[in-house]
Amino acid sequence: MSHFKDMKELHIIGLMSGTSLDGLDIAACTFTFGSRWEFNIKHSKTVGYSKRLKLALQRLDCSSALEYAKTDHELGRFFGTEVNKFVSATNYQADYISSHGHTIFHQPEINFTTQIGHPSAISALTGLPVIADFRTIDVHLNGQGAPLVPIGDLLLFPEYTYCLNLGGIANISIKNNDGEIHAFDTGIANMALNFVTLKEGKAYDSGGKIAETGSIKKELLEKLNRIEYHQMPSPKSIGKEWFDRKIKPLVEQALKIHSSPDVLATLCEHIAIQIAAQIAGSGKLLVTGGGAKNNYLMQRMKEHCNAEIILPSEALVDYKEALIFAFLGALRVTNQTNILEAVTGSKSNHSGGCIYRPFMGENNS
Repeated sequence: MSHFKDMKELHIIGLMSGTSLDGLDIAACTFTFGSRWEFNIKHSKTVGYSKRLKLALQRLDCSSALEYAKTDHELGRFFGTEVNKFVSATNYQADYISSHGHTIFHQPEINFTTQIGHPSAISALTGLPVIADFRTIDVHLNGQGAPLVPIGDLLLFPEYTYCLNLGGIANISIKNNDGEIHAFDTGIANMALNFVTLKEGKAYDSGGKIAETGSIKKELLEKLNRIEYHQMPSPKSIGKEWFDRKIKPLVEQALKIHSSPDVLATLCEHIAIQIAAQIAGSGKLLVTGGGAKNNYLMQRMKEHCNAEIILPSEALVDYKEALIFAFLGALRVTNQTNILEAVTGSKSNHSGGCIYRPFMGENNS
């Protein structure tokens, strides 16, 4: 990477919409390369979804083809409109937009993954080139298409042995002494917790205060820990379909017997146990994502993990995934590897993402 020594700064807006449906994360990021990659999150914002759009996204995997296509383009226009508002408010001059999109389907076992929020709509509305569709090429190279964050963990956060993101799904990156990394989804996280709280009329368990009042139910915990995914070797990944098949029925049955606080406490224990099972020893563990704000879950992780748990700045807790998808875009436009075969199980290291360029007139090349 020595040819990067004279590289200009890259200014990229990262867009991330996670499975927990908290909203669209927007992060204006700057990247430079000297002896290592350096980054700065200049500005950031989360834009919530309207009730109508959130409901449409929740149901889209079971909707008609027409509804799917309409929502794909509507979401892209929403992304583009919100980026324009963001740029107007911050005066940030971006070179590119790098969009994860919103995952609707993820079944890598049949070479299938789908993220919506059409890049053409984003590019048309903003007048900026958009890098998107990072996962598809990987599943067609027989990879999992996930997790993609580890290349950022490796190059942007070299001081941490472990990097954990607690979003709708929990995923971890683990580095060894040879500078190699492997990563995978450890299991469910906020997707399951929010499923329970929504039944109580709350979007999420703020600070883990509800779970903290509950008791861990041994039988439910054992059922969760026995799910076959947790005995599978990596590379491996899960999506909403897996949650609907494997976790939701257990949780719905448990709620007929136990209180919501008890189910939440048991789910937190399960999440902590599955994370701790992947941590062999000491070292620094960087924790980000919405789950990092669940104090009860953090307490259970500290009980089970030997690693030193590090909670970074609020901006990094909230926007690390948007930052790293901006970084994936930076790697793509500089023709660098941004997806690792050791992580996804694909045929080779490669550079994922398609670039959608806006039409700027007849004389534009």
